[in-house]
Order: sequence, then structure tokens, then C-alpha cells
Amino acid sequence: MSFQTAWFLLIAVLWIGYFILEGFDFGVGMLIPFVSRNEADRRAVLTTLGPVWDGNEVWVLVAGGATFAAFPEWYATLFSGFYLPLFLILVGLIVRGVAFEYRSKYGKAQWRQRWDIAILISSAIPALLWGVAFANIVRGVPLEKSSTGSIEYVGGFFNLLNPYALLGGVVTLTVFLTHGAHFLALKTAGEIRDRAHALAIKIGLVAAVAAVIFLVWSNLMLPERNAKFATLSILTALLWVAGMFANFKVREGYAFIFSSLAIATFVSGLFVALYPRVMPSSLGSQFDLTITNASSTDYTLKVMTIVAVVMTPLVLVYQGWTYWVFRKRVSASQIQHPERGILDTLSQ
Repeated sequence: MSFQTAWFLLIAVLWIGYFILEGFDFGVGMLIPFVSRNEADRRAVLTTLGPVWDGNEVWVLVAGGATFAAFPEWYATLFSGFYLPLFLILVGLIVRGVAFEYRSKYGKAQWRQRWDIAILISSAIPALLWGVAFANIVRGVPLEKSSTGSIEYVGGFFNLLNPYALLGGVVTLTVFLTHGAHFLALKTAGEIRDRAHALAIKIGLVAAVAAVIFLVWSNLMLPERNAKFATLSILTALLWVAGMFANFKVREGYAFIFSSLAIATFVSGLFVALYPRVMPSSLGSQFDLTITNASSTDYTLKVMTIVAVVMTPLVLVYQGWTYWVFRKRVSASQIQHPERGILDTLSQ
């Protein structure tokens, strides 16, 4: 296996990890108004994310850094062509982090309500736009060779808002909502858990319909890759159905595992559809960016591989330990003085 292929696979693994971990993170953020009836409920829901949300975001930073170092041409073309949607995602992630930190600093209800709205919107925007971005990458975007010989994006923002890409955004939005509901059902007790179960069934059906349409469309659009992609598409559907069945049987752990596996298989299918390309051109295959013409030198990839082999297990062990330590369920009854903010407590 070449270094280029190895790093393409590693970047795929990083995106799989990000979509699984940040996926439920986004889902929980969007579900706060729908599973909560009072401030104690909202604090309990946010407590499930408190120890893990910032660690989940590290995956996208590593994926972006790995892309920059291993495939600089891919990184440059992607971030120049997808500048506005990626900028909106970045703003969403920043606002979301600020909202998590600031909503409980002050005890007034209006203050918290505004930050809750910010969490909902800043969770929904990335959940939607990541699907739009990846669907466009798989479909192909206008790429052309510039006068300097490099491959550049020659389309505009509205080229990205095509029906196929928007459907991809609906898929990731609804899948993350369902994944977040599975996580909440696994991590909470009482009425929050019951509401999460009910929502997982309803939203999961919408996600299933949207995903089936998207996968069928993708298979028809990528006939040359039909065998592998079709197999992964069928496997994704089966895993999603298994997750919904587990949720129906109130087996939250299995529901979350199956939805995680479905996301992993879905993202794997997208990367299988791409390989050996990293950004297909809709203007002709001669303008495609591939793992060969977009990669760094073999020496750079070799050094990166050594660093990855040493550091990746440490990161995985640390994050796994974090989830293990904070594995217990949370309920609204455990929240003391939910109406009180930190600044109000300190002033007494």
C-alpha cells in the first residue's frame, strides 16, 4: 500500500470518527427544546455533553490538518471553492462553544433562552452543511486547470446548492438528530429518556427515507462504482433498521452502536465512491484531483505516518477513558438549583 492510499484511508477514518462523535453532539444540541420541559431538564441534557463536546471537535481539526499536510492541493481547492459553507460551519462551531460556556453564567431565564437558541442554530448549520459539502465532493464540482498549471475551483456558491447536495444535507441533519436521540436515551433517565426514545423513532423514519433516496441517487450517478458502493449502501440501510429496532425494544446501547455503525458505513461508502480521486471535476476527468496529483512528497508522508502511529493510540485511549469516566446516566432530579447561574451563586 502506498503512503497516499494509507493517508486517504486515515483521513476517511478521521471523518468517520468525527461524524459519529460530533454527530450525536449536534443532535443533542438540536434536541434540547424538544426533550426538555424546564431548566432542570435542559441542564441535564447539556450535562451529557459537558465532558465530551470539545474533545469531539478535535477530530475535525485533525482531519483538516491531515488533509493540509498529506494532500495540500486537495486542501487548497476545497477551502477556496467551499469557502462560504466552511466559514459558516466555523462560525457555528465557535458560537456553539461560546453558548455552552456562557448559558449558565447568569441566572436570568431570558439569558439562557437566547443561548439555547444559539446552541440549536449553531448545531443545525454544521449538521446540514457537512452533508451539502460531502455530497458535492462525491458528485463533482467545476474544477479546471489554471494558467499556473494548478487545479482550481471555477464555480460559485450557488453551484453547491444543487438538489443532490441539499438532499445530502437533509440526510446528515436527520441522521445526526436520530443519533443524538439515541445518545440521550442512553445517557439520561426519566422523562427525558422517554422523549428521546419517541423522537428517535419519528426522526429515524424521516432519516431512513431521505437516506434511501440519497443512496439510490448516488448509485445511479456512480455506475462505474456500483458494486462496492451498492454493497455499502445496503449494509448502511440494514444497520439503520437494526438501530431503529433496538430503540423500539428500549435497548439504547445497541441502538447507539447500530446508528454509529450505519454512519461509519455511510461515510465509508462516500470515500469508496471517491477513491482514487479526492475531488472529482464535473468538467472532465482530466481535471480530477487524485491521491497522486494532490499529495505531498513521500518523505513528508513518511514522517507524518511515524507521528500518527505514535500519537493516534494515545488520543484514542484518552478519549475512551473520558467516556468511561462519565458513563453514568443523568436525570433532571440530580440538578441542584437549576435556576441559579454561576455568577448568581458567587454573589451570594
